Amino acid sequence: MKLGALAAGIGLVAACHSPGLYGHAANYAPADDEARALTGSREYDPVMYTRQPDEWKKSTVSLFGVVESRVPGQGGAALLKLGVRRLEPRNLCENEKDEDTCRVTVSDKPFGVVYALALLKGDDDTGPRAVGPNSLLRIIGAIGQEAGPEGAPVVHATYARHWPAYSYVTKAAASDMRQ
Repeated sequence: MKLGALAAGIGLVAACHSPGLYGHAANYAPADDEARALTGSREYDPVMYTRQPDEWKKSTVSLFGVVESRVPGQGGAALLKLGVRRLEPRNLCENEKDEDTCRVTVSDKPFGVVYALALLKGDDDTGPRAVGPNSLLRIIGAIGQEAGPEGAPVVHATYARHWPAYSYVTKAAASDMRQ
């Protein structure tokens, strides 16, 4: 009897799959702290922001962006130029039966530019996996009153999730994988 319960418990643990740090799952899964930060936010829309900037500055926004550049910002934060991307509804997987082969998937091309002012810590700040060009970030925060270079909005990040270069894919990678 005890052996059967133990085997069932092991089976349940094996059946559970955590998407891990870089979201290895068939569908995007926000981390727990990310889900909390998303509460009450809305997905950033560059066209609507241009039409109603004062309205957008009143709320928290969420966006995915690929880092184009990183320079030191105010207060020890990094000022990141991001090409805004759309999260694809389903992650790309090399083998649909093995979620460890799935990667967070975003649109091929940017559809806007924002700057993010983010306080980076640990491996996200320094080292070989630090935020830099071609990193993917999910930023959640408020659009500030100041404009960034080129007049682009600056999002003051209260939350940032990072995928180093090559730990995510773009939609175009799907056709590359089929060949």
